[in-house]
Amino acid sequence: MAVPARRVHLPGTYFVTSRTWESRKLFIKPPICEIFMETLLHYRDQGSYLLHAFVLMPDHFHVLLTPGPAIALERAVQFIKGGSARRICQRLNFRLPVWQRGFSDHRIRDAQDCETHLRYIEQNHVKRGLVSSASEYPWSSASGRFAMDEPPQGLKPMTRTTLLGTVETVP
Repeated sequence: MAVPARRVHLPGTYFVTSRTWESRKLFIKPPICEIFMETLLHYRDQGSYLLHAFVLMPDHFHVLLTPGPAIALERAVQFIKGGSARRICQRLNFRLPVWQRGFSDHRIRDAQDCETHLRYIEQNHVKRGLVSSASEYPWSSASGRFAMDEPPQGLKPMTRTTLLGTVETVP
């Protein structure tokens, strides 16, 4: 199946998910997880994106990020996936593909949407039974081991009108 091309660069904050090739549980040993983390933080430190939250699960990852002003979302994800795959193959002599093609994304609409996705990331590993407390899992922003960028500014707060909608009267 072909992956649809994305041709529009919309600035904003995104919740992104990508799976390992054939959903293999590659990220269960510290050396491979450390390589992913090194890559994720390297490109954040270079200014390619702001990183608000993340979790690396055995067969996928979730990130909440804001691409840099001159970086498309696709390029930011390419840095994460391509950079980590290259380093994993080089350092661990890995011969199979690391990542499945493509990724899924959700553009964050408002402050409540951001909060919902942030909580999802922070609790994903707990819900899957990997740990009993979010802070116990070393491959997540919820561990407190990593400095994260502040949540994006300028997101619309949820209002009663947003929650309930508005009604227009027709003359």
